[in-house]
Amino acid sequence: MSKFELKLPKMGESVAEATITAWLKNVGDTIEQDDAVVEVATDKVDSEVPSDVEGTLVEILYQVDDVVKVGETIAIVEITGDEQSPEKVIEEESVSVKKELEAVVPDVETLKTENDKVEKAIAEMSSPSGKFYSPLVKNIARAENISMDELEAIVGTGKDQRVTKNDILAYIESRNLSLNDDSVPVDYSLTNKSKASKSVSKPPVFVGEGDEVIEMTRMGKLIAKHMVDSKQTSPHVQSFVEVDVTNIVLWRNKVKDAFLQREGEKITFTPIFMEAIAKSIRDFPMMNVSLDGDKIIKKKDINLGMAAALADGNLIVPVIKRADQLNLVGMTKAVNDLAKRARDGKLDPDDIQGGTFTVTNVGSFGSIMGTPIINQPQVGILALGSIRKMPAVIETPEGDFIGIRHKMIITHSYDHRVVNGALGSLFTKRIADHLEAWDINTTY
Repeated sequence: MSKFELKLPKMGESVAEATITAWLKNVGDTIEQDDAVVEVATDKVDSEVPSDVEGTLVEILYQVDDVVKVGETIAIVEITGDEQSPEKVIEEESVSVKKELEAVVPDVETLKTENDKVEKAIAEMSSPSGKFYSPLVKNIARAENISMDELEAIVGTGKDQRVTKNDILAYIESRNLSLNDDSVPVDYSLTNKSKASKSVSKPPVFVGEGDEVIEMTRMGKLIAKHMVDSKQTSPHVQSFVEVDVTNIVLWRNKVKDAFLQREGEKITFTPIFMEAIAKSIRDFPMMNVSLDGDKIIKKKDINLGMAAALADGNLIVPVIKRADQLNLVGMTKAVNDLAKRARDGKLDPDDIQGGTFTVTNVGSFGSIMGTPIINQPQVGILALGSIRKMPAVIETPEGDFIGIRHKMIITHSYDHRVVNGALGSLFTKRIADHLEAWDINTTY
């Protein structure tokens, strides 16, 4: 029987790897074509990987929680339907073994030399204490100037407590964080000949009687890391504008029933806001960029990410592609569709890829304003506060007077490396201008 390599397929634009979350088939199970074999997860979307062939699962190459690159083989399936006779198999295997022996069996001196090399390599991969380190781990340690004493202090999570690649990379990341943080005290007792190192001094966390210890979910860990990375990458600056949305509130109250009857969709404030944001990005295209080193990548398409809350308390950001090309009806349908599929856990990997600017509605939870963290590698994110009735000064040709108006605060967080205060503030004001200019007689 021939064997088929089940590879991790492309999971969407710019997705380079995924995490194994569950094997749906076990070794020895019979697999039909298109049967789901394994569940994997990218940053925020879970997907199933089907088999392209019929056969038997004979080998699983990665375990749950392993991170796999796109294109790598994750399992071996023995294909049914192409059996050979036993005599043919024995003949082919005999010829193969003979050729391999002729190719690899050297003379005695060569064999002795190769044996010495192997023993030397094994010795180099072992530490004075007898711990074993793979060549990859030792190469990483050498490149990062990690001494053997430091290496031996790392707690390994591999088999027999061996230090894995992920273990040493996590150690390097934590060490670099402490080196870049001047507020962290330096422990000069942990120095070697090449340089002094800092050790992270964290306050102890005490678990008292009756306290509940809750393990973070996989998505929660990813979001937490993404947020920390963003704050370390981008200097965040905020601009705040108060917006009078009275005309929008009155217009929506007037048309919502007819809109539902005609379009089959409920119209909320979100698509109206998204339409104004897309128009404003078109007015200020330098808000639709990403920073790659010293190069600014100006994006052609305006793809608006829409932060949505999930039932488990986590957030996901589906993306409205080419949002500036949608009219209000199209925007409403796109918003409602993505929001529903996010709640139902039915988003595709491509649904959360390619965003160029993100919007989060903190007002839906009662907050009057927020200071959101930028969704890397974007350079801006907008928070929509709650709409409230407020007393306000109304200017008229006959004079000023006090009236009740519907107002909200919008907050723009932006990356000060590429967006200065003038651009960030003017962009925020332009969104407010589009919203305040809403015509109560607008048709859709």
